[in-house]
Amino acid sequence: MADTATKELRKPKTVILNEGDPEAKREEIRRYFHETYDAYEILFETLASDEAYYRRADPLRHPLIFYYGHTATFFLNKLLLGKFLSDRVNPKFESTFAIGVDEMSWDDLNEAHYEWPAVEAVTQYRNQIRAIIDQLISDTPLTLPVDWNSLYWVIMMGIEHERIHLETSSVLIRQLPTELLNASHEAWKICQDIGSAAPENEWLPVSGGEVKLGKSRQDKLYGWDNEYGQFSAEIPEFKAAKFLVSNQEFLKFVEDGGYQNESHWTPEGWSWVQYKKATCPLFWLPQTDGSYRFRTMLQEIDMPWSWPVETNYLEAKAFCNWKAAKTGDPVRLPTEEEWYRLLDYTNTPDVTEWDKTPGNLNLEDAASSVPVDRYAFNEGFYDLLGNVWQHTETPIRGFPGFEVHPLYDDFSTPTFDTKHNLIKGGSWISTGNEIIRDSRYAFRRHFYQHAGFRYISSDAPVVIPDDSYETDPEVVPYCELHYGAEYFEVENYAEKLAQIALNQAQGRDKKKALNIGCKTGRTAFELGVEFDSVTGTDFSARLIRIGVALKEKGYTQYTLPEEGEIVSFHQKNLQELGLDRSRGKVDFMQADISNMKDLFSGYDLILVDTALENAYNPKKFLDSIHTRLNAKGLLIIASNYDWNSDKTDRENWLGGFKVNGENTTTLDSLQEMLAPHFNPVEEPIDIPQVIRKNRRSFEHNLIQVTIWEKRS
Repeated sequence: MADTATKELRKPKTVILNEGDPEAKREEIRRYFHETYDAYEILFETLASDEAYYRRADPLRHPLIFYYGHTATFFLNKLLLGKFLSDRVNPKFESTFAIGVDEMSWDDLNEAHYEWPAVEAVTQYRNQIRAIIDQLISDTPLTLPVDWNSLYWVIMMGIEHERIHLETSSVLIRQLPTELLNASHEAWKICQDIGSAAPENEWLPVSGGEVKLGKSRQDKLYGWDNEYGQFSAEIPEFKAAKFLVSNQEFLKFVEDGGYQNESHWTPEGWSWVQYKKATCPLFWLPQTDGSYRFRTMLQEIDMPWSWPVETNYLEAKAFCNWKAAKTGDPVRLPTEEEWYRLLDYTNTPDVTEWDKTPGNLNLEDAASSVPVDRYAFNEGFYDLLGNVWQHTETPIRGFPGFEVHPLYDDFSTPTFDTKHNLIKGGSWISTGNEIIRDSRYAFRRHFYQHAGFRYISSDAPVVIPDDSYETDPEVVPYCELHYGAEYFEVENYAEKLAQIALNQAQGRDKKKALNIGCKTGRTAFELGVEFDSVTGTDFSARLIRIGVALKEKGYTQYTLPEEGEIVSFHQKNLQELGLDRSRGKVDFMQADISNMKDLFSGYDLILVDTALENAYNPKKFLDSIHTRLNAKGLLIIASNYDWNSDKTDRENWLGGFKVNGENTTTLDSLQEMLAPHFNPVEEPIDIPQVIRKNRRSFEHNLIQVTIWEKRS
């Protein structure tokens, strides 16, 4: 790490991307990149020893060494995916640090699967990535406006991604033992006002009005995919608390037995209380005399009663239910739309209109919360932005017009599951995109961030849109291919492919199978009928979340396009397909076929389904595939041999070109590359595949299946 004495923790706002001098804008983005990189490394300077990097602070998250490497890997992987770079720096790091951030069902949090590298090695890797990106900025002219297809959009994506992790990593640091931390770090001094009493909260009126959410693709600021689209709603008048709920105000709930009374909690919340045996918020530290101390990011202090309480959504909801029962008022958390109505009612400006930062935001005050009555906004309210994030009643969803960015297709869609609620307004450490008006971040309801809440009083019902039907146009065709109707008398492709594999497996060991390119999971579930254990992997989290949902719930729902805006609604369940018994034997993980982790090994069968032709380096996969199979294990490859330079660089194609004037097919290359370790089992088999686009548009493919046995 660089000497902190020569560093300054930067606090810039995100970059305007549609105006200015192009050369000046290029230098502004370069500066923003380095300031972000510096800020993230300064955060990790709070770790007093290497041990802190490897201690897991939260059982549902990786240790901090992962996050230290992850943000650099993210830059490189996205630039490779966008073909702005062509070479990897450290393939092992770029696999280890690639995936595993949110508590997704396909995340692999088994520590036995990871050999974490040394801190110094990761630091050197970060330095390499920094130099590569700086050189890329030097070598690439910038044109305005910067749009989704620009290199500079991808660089901004990496910058804003690292600024998210500046905050989420600080939450993990806050859960480490203090003896592993450097509490005296100059960059992270907390608010010194910890002795004042909290003000008494009170109701203030908020008039009704229309709110408009979402932004256009022409917006001046970088945005994540879930911010785009258009949505409007008419909000009736309501009352809102003047202040965020303070530790002192929340104490009343605790002392009234709030954590012991099931009636205040949702069923999900009460299950969490029983599981965690919670008696108070996570950052409250109960003392033997019945008092409390408080955990900041780096140290334990006397309880700052005037600071905002920090809870997960479940605790905030329980407090509101308790207060409603006590007062008879319809007390609850605001919806996302009501939170925006409060901003509009108070004429709170967006970041580009600030003369000065209006709240405890952007690291411009303390490295902690501050009293809830420090930052006044219009109409008598405090902390409309900043101090801590504010929980809402609204699970995140896409606005009408939502579409994913092609280089980050799983930023938002895995959270569109009604289990991730939006938090709004930012905290003391929120920077960059996090503090703009349009930002939309969501976490599982039991997760902790630097988040608290403001309650409102309203008779208006909370309307949660039913987004349980899959509508993603890249996912729906595979839902129908795997679980839907048969078209033109063609057998179900996923079932047919699995049956070929199971027929070949007769008389052989059937302990472990791997389905690479599993899409929405049907073939993996079919293999699970006979195999003891099946892992389905796919590069796209958008696809595998359908398999995850089927494993968890036993069913999935999706809409099929019929004509124009007309859709039909469909539900499919594993029990009707005779696959319910497979649910406990199948797991799904996100994985890159061109850079697979070592843990994917020891299989009796590996089935690769139309994944080779979509890989950027299929040769690398084939060179090592024999190491992942047991002796006499089967390798089955299904492919349409449709090579495309947009996905696979020409030099990495397996076939479809001439060598010395002679045609070379993919089958020729497979036979040559697999010959040292495999014997072909039988002649290739052709399987028709029909993918439905809409009621009158279909894609008809002929997939060739080759079967290989590993020699002893």
